[in-house]
Amino acid sequence: MEIQCPDDAVGGIYQCLSQRRGIVTGEDPVQGTPLVNMKAFLPVAESFGFTQALRAATSGRAFPQCVFSHWELLNGDPFEEGSKTFDLVAKIRARKGLKVGIPLLENFVDKM
Repeated sequence: MEIQCPDDAVGGIYQCLSQRRGIVTGEDPVQGTPLVNMKAFLPVAESFGFTQALRAATSGRAFPQCVFSHWELLNGDPFEEGSKTFDLVAKIRARKGLKVGIPLLENFVDKM
């Protein structure tokens, strides 16, 4: 993600990114202007509604542009209830109309 904003709106950007597991990778001032170009990584699952939240946090003075960068493993155990990974898998399964619980391996083994 690349975000351009005035230098006094940077605090709102850090706050908004940290609430959504975002990581700032660079902050470069634009020479001769009061603007700052920020680069950050934001998980796709956390990006929905990000623009509205960012505009609210910066009074509409930050302009984000999202571009896919890379895949990264999500830490955690999808079988451990309450973990971020478990919640993400449950939401995906519900969205696809599958049972929320992850099926056991025995459900797929051929029973002869």
